[in-house]
Amino acid sequence: MAKAAAKKSVKSATKTEILTSIATATELPKKKVAEVLDALAAEIKKNLGSRGPGIFTLPGLVKIEKKKVPARPAQKNVLNRFTGEYQDRPAKPASVKVKVRALRGLKDMVQ
Repeated sequence: MAKAAAKKSVKSATKTEILTSIATATELPKKKVAEVLDALAAEIKKNLGSRGPGIFTLPGLVKIEKKKVPARPAQKNVLNRFTGEYQDRPAKPASVKVKVRALRGLKDMVQ
């Protein structure tokens, strides 16, 4: 029997690890890097907020879009194709969805 390969930890980086990595790469203090990330988050919030354009792009990485989904009325006696039974569907209120699309630069990084 062959030995099993050592399992690699598949965890995403924490905020502290990201801040440390960027700080060492740019030779900036961690405090300044944290301020930049906070400013980026504020800019995204401003653009996706109620008064913003509803779209934010990190050039070459991702495009974040806000989409308004209209309310859906209740439906009675709808056929469930899986079970063959008729059922009632409750109404759903209007909501806002956030769509994040990877751009070409990010797709090229992953390949």
